[in-house]
Amino acid sequence: MKILVTGANGQVGRCLTDRLQRSELAWEAHGRVTLDIADEGSVTSHLQRFAPDVVINAAAYTAVDKAEQEPEIAARGNIEGPAVLAQACGAAGIALLHLSTDYVFDGTATEPYQVEDPVSPSGVYGMTKLEGENRVLSACPRSVVLRTAWVFSEHCNNFLKTMLRLAADRDELRVVRDQVGCPTYAGHIADALLQIAAKVQAQPDQAAYGLYHFGGDSGLSWCDFARYIVDAGEEFGMLQRTPLITGIATSEFPTLAKRPAYSMLDSSVLEQQFGIAPSDWRQGVRQTLLALKTEHAQAGSLVS
Repeated sequence: MKILVTGANGQVGRCLTDRLQRSELAWEAHGRVTLDIADEGSVTSHLQRFAPDVVINAAAYTAVDKAEQEPEIAARGNIEGPAVLAQACGAAGIALLHLSTDYVFDGTATEPYQVEDPVSPSGVYGMTKLEGENRVLSACPRSVVLRTAWVFSEHCNNFLKTMLRLAADRDELRVVRDQVGCPTYAGHIADALLQIAAKVQAQPDQAAYGLYHFGGDSGLSWCDFARYIVDAGEEFGMLQRTPLITGIATSEFPTLAKRPAYSMLDSSVLEQQFGIAPSDWRQGVRQTLLALKTEHAQAGSLVS
């Protein structure tokens, strides 16, 4: 199986690359510099040259607040790019796996969102991601769209790494307590995508293409997630002290774009169709901390 990955410099893209490097698969991974998915000529050229069996699109515009100020740029990354990629994959008969987000929902639910639940994004980011989903599903018959939420990993900037950094310097962290979601380890998303890729390649005419959710196996608030991260960081010897973590209301932490108050995703359909269980986010936190600790140790040995 030949796999082409776009968005290779993001959290999921880097986790995919980590795994593909250890595999025997033929693969390529590209960031925007080498493959701009909104550039039709570039996309066509790469597909014709490498001839992948599956394309995994991890490229996206993810600056939620900034999207409110530059909607055209967000649309290029989240609508135009996926549309170009889907049209090219559809024309060539290539399977396309595409990532989306919990932000397609308004966050007013009280039970985990099902795939078929009504969508109602509250901001530019969610609106562009929703339209991107629609473009992919309509242009590429062999497509799987995977919505996920609260992504973290050892790579790039994310909530977990921010909490560790702040916890090392501050006596108190004030973290939102009235937003609930399901943390999802980017490494588990990468694993899920590779499992889906293997299945759609093995059974191209029988695979269950379409829209799915993949999130953490349980939910909690940002505040409680921060507490878990800090406690685990101390256990791993990455923090010398534990700061006080105080829960605050969303209204006390204003942002340009509205955040969903509830972002739990029901992943049961993905498990039924592909045998992929929800992300064990606690295990993901520990894997992330182990990777970061190893990285820091190696950096220290290089310096010394």
